[in-house]
Amino acid sequence: NAFTDSEKVTDTYETAVTVLDGLKVFQGYDDGSFQPQGSITRAEVAAIIYRIVTGDVNDTQAGIYKDYAKFKDVAQNHWAAGYIGYCSNAELILGDGTNFYPDQTVTGYQALAMILRAVGYDKNNEFQGNGWEIRTASTAQGLGILKNINQGTLGTAATREMVAEILFQAILVPTVTYTPALGY
Repeated sequence: NAFTDSEKVTDTYETAVTVLDGLKVFQGYDDGSFQPQGSITRAEVAAIIYRIVTGDVNDTQAGIYKDYAKFKDVAQNHWAAGYIGYCSNAELILGDGTNFYPDQTVTGYQALAMILRAVGYDKNNEFQGNGWEIRTASTAQGLGILKNINQGTLGTAATREMVAEILFQAILVPTVTYTPALGY
């Protein structure tokens, strides 16, 4: 891939980073780096989810959603307001009901839940409430999304390369479709 620090990407995650970079879904920083072992913020995850779901990899439409955010701590002038606005209204991301905490690092569990929602899971709120982390990881494990992830790291700040791997594996599984009339 074209990042200035591409040699720092763990071999296990290299395909994910390369493919998502090629698709312009997971982008690097202005200095040309990817910072694979660096932590990723909740806002950055919203941006990559927006790109993968909408296909708007050049971010030409993201600004339309900047005033759609349901969270008090996401100002219209926040760099990720459009991504967060889109994802919150599509119920792909959740905060605490009032705030999203866009500049906080995201844990592996949180990133996993956001990404699984993007491929259709959590329509019945299975990733909410007590034990949501276990249900989220169990769903991902059953789908094969975690085959290259050390599950012991899911409760800590997620690295950029780990989130790339989760997203890459998630887009390889069939999306789920719920049928409300049947109760699932």
